[in-house]
Amino acid sequence: MMDVDHVPGKGHDELGILENQLANLPGDEEFGGTERRKKLEKKLIRKLDLRMSILIIIYILNYIDRNNASAARLRGFEADLKLKGQEFNTLLSILYVGYILMQIPSNMFLNYIGKPSIYLPVCMIIWGTISCLTGITNNFIGALLTRFFLGFVEAAFFPGALFLLSKWYTRKELGVRTAMLSCGSLISNAFGSLIASGILSGMEGKRGHAAWRWLFYIEGALTIFVAICAIFILPDFPSTSRRWLSEEEVRLAEKRMTEDVGVGDETETEGSGQTQGLIMAMTDWKVWWLAIALTSMVVSLSFNAFFPTLSATMGYDRTVTLLLCAPPWAFATIVAFAVTRHSDRVGERFYHIALPLLFGIVGFVIAVSTMNTAARYVSLFLMAQSYAGFITFLAWISNSIPRPPSKRAVALAFINAFSQLGNIAGSYVWPKEWDPTYRYSYAICISTNGLTILMCYVFKRHLESLNKKLEAKEEEEGRPKGFRFMS
Repeated sequence: MMDVDHVPGKGHDELGILENQLANLPGDEEFGGTERRKKLEKKLIRKLDLRMSILIIIYILNYIDRNNASAARLRGFEADLKLKGQEFNTLLSILYVGYILMQIPSNMFLNYIGKPSIYLPVCMIIWGTISCLTGITNNFIGALLTRFFLGFVEAAFFPGALFLLSKWYTRKELGVRTAMLSCGSLISNAFGSLIASGILSGMEGKRGHAAWRWLFYIEGALTIFVAICAIFILPDFPSTSRRWLSEEEVRLAEKRMTEDVGVGDETETEGSGQTQGLIMAMTDWKVWWLAIALTSMVVSLSFNAFFPTLSATMGYDRTVTLLLCAPPWAFATIVAFAVTRHSDRVGERFYHIALPLLFGIVGFVIAVSTMNTAARYVSLFLMAQSYAGFITFLAWISNSIPRPPSKRAVALAFINAFSQLGNIAGSYVWPKEWDPTYRYSYAICISTNGLTILMCYVFKRHLESLNKKLEAKEEEEGRPKGFRFMS
């Protein structure tokens, strides 16, 4: 769909050409009629969903490998590496430097080669190997290097996965699939804590290694194994997938996206080269607005990397502390899936983002107000469920950014990469000096949550104004109701 506030100079002529192209598309006869096409489409989506489901597993491992330093911290990681002052926080934040630098080049390269079934698993094998190498480090510098390069390689996955989904699923299908993918990060927080608890409590001293070293060895090896499996499971793009689809299914997959996107969009953008997509994304103010809003939200969600530390303020031993981390994230996964499903069904985004963030603010206020064990544990549930707003926001990006593939690839990567500045800042929001109340940390989270809600409201009003322009244009030209932005 063309960006309403940036119509090229050809104006109505170009829109007319696009409408004629869409009107002259062949019907469903090539698929044996409408009814047979519906059956074929259901079969295609079912096969696609089965293959795409491995992305959830990969994302779980992506988050586990990224956040296992927080669990290792409870079992001697800092003492063995002789970390001082802010060095542990630096190890957390350095990962996001490489993560930010590589996302846009990675997605541009993925769009160019068209082989995510090779590119993403190879990156995964490399980051699994780096995770294993973290287990053999003996000082701050060694750990710093492994964390930096881990972020460099992990940068390929999430924006690449979002782009891959957007190449196969239509607008009405994309929101739920984005939510299912993003729930992988919440599941990882639950299962990651359980896995870490088992390894850290049962592997201490095995073969002369500390338990936290086994944590990196085992989780890194698991990542490599799943990556090898993913090579044979992940699909490529519709135009480059032949090994698991019939020719008829390939044609249907391409036709679905042509009908959803429009013929003119893709051919015009891709014909101008990869750099044109970069220019289009970087000159669209909506991309920058969404990037800043998401960055603010990420700062408010920085408690995620310190969840075991916050759980430890309730006064239980290490094993119980890690086990207590799982239920809030299991609850958050259920809430996130329910919220995003309802958001898709009613076609609304803002309130489905704002309400979970408001409940998150309630959780922060409870944590600031009391050291009561039960109240603080309830606050962890409320904090964790605010991720439902984050996931709905990701779906909102897909609905709000124009669809040419090269621009979409850059926009998704840039917004996600820019938001990682929030993770870098968030790494320093929870210093030990503010333990055990972390009052100032929670105050920062409340402020950034509030800013995000305000920015999202402004963006909602802008999209509503664009929808009014679309409606007026359709009435003027006598056309039926077409595309609308979700606000």
